[in-house]
Amino acid sequence: MSTDTDQAVKELLESETRVTLRPRYEGSNINTWIGFKHVNYVVEEAVLEHFRTAGLPSRRLFEDHGLGLDIVDLDTRILHAFHQDDLARAVVVPRTKDADGQVALAVTLYVERDGEELKAVTSKVRVSLRADSYLPPVEFPAELARFATPRLGGTAEAGPWHGRQVTEAATTALSAGRGTTGADPVLQQLLAGENAFGWKWRIPYPYCHFNERLQMSGYLRQVEEVVDLFLADRGISIKTLLDDRKWIPVVPHSRVQVLDEALMEEDLYTVFTVEEVFKDFTYTARTDFYVVRDGRLVQTATGRITHGYAVFHDRSDWSLVSFDDHVIGALKGEPGPAGS
Repeated sequence: MSTDTDQAVKELLESETRVTLRPRYEGSNINTWIGFKHVNYVVEEAVLEHFRTAGLPSRRLFEDHGLGLDIVDLDTRILHAFHQDDLARAVVVPRTKDADGQVALAVTLYVERDGEELKAVTSKVRVSLRADSYLPPVEFPAELARFATPRLGGTAEAGPWHGRQVTEAATTALSAGRGTTGADPVLQQLLAGENAFGWKWRIPYPYCHFNERLQMSGYLRQVEEVVDLFLADRGISIKTLLDDRKWIPVVPHSRVQVLDEALMEEDLYTVFTVEEVFKDFTYTARTDFYVVRDGRLVQTATGRITHGYAVFHDRSDWSLVSFDDHVIGALKGEPGPAGS
């Protein structure tokens, strides 16, 4: 038994980590507010710092032990908006009782407003250590064995389409730009009878890590992208509501769970299904991700997002607004000008 590794695992599972972090400038798309994707990036950075502080940085895990650090479940609630230049105090607390062979963590982000520290974000995170199979295997310490897995997934149940036989069409050539949202036999099956939007897209190199697989930040990009495409398809694009009403999208809750692995240059089918419009203030939607292998659908991830709108009054202040009939009709896919 390695004393150093044993102590590092003990720190990982028993000690809190506190670190100050700032959101990335890239995430400020509307005025100075930071979008949900980059708020989740701050959570990810806090998790990586927790591993570093324990003595198990992601680089060491991979280079010395052949273990790739993968966030496989990210469940985040945003309680107060983040802005450019905010300095967040992140607190990472291990959740050992429900780890189930993974490293389970609770992350809380605090920001200061008018001299008062506010709890801005709470997040539940699960991490798997994926044994690398792209390069020749190396032996990893026994203390890490309980977290090592030969393949991501298997901890959550896939949906009813998982394993269904399908026929693919060659519709994601490099010339197709953002991918396919129109006629496609697989998308037609996945969308039939649902208030849903589908997108077929080739997984690119920048969305992957550890040589081949789509990483959590890539899935977060996919969620953000499919929402953008869905709203445009329903006639209420983000730019349209910005120009007409100064409405901005807000996301108080998001979750992504990895069910299997999606690989670089595979075609990824992303299905965005509106589940409920709640009291005209928010709507919830499910996002499911699939690839096709050997003629059958494989569900690689699933997630949910809660979405609403706020109107900005000036460059720093906004307030939530309720949906009108036009927006509700578009979200529900009702016929007429709103949903056409």
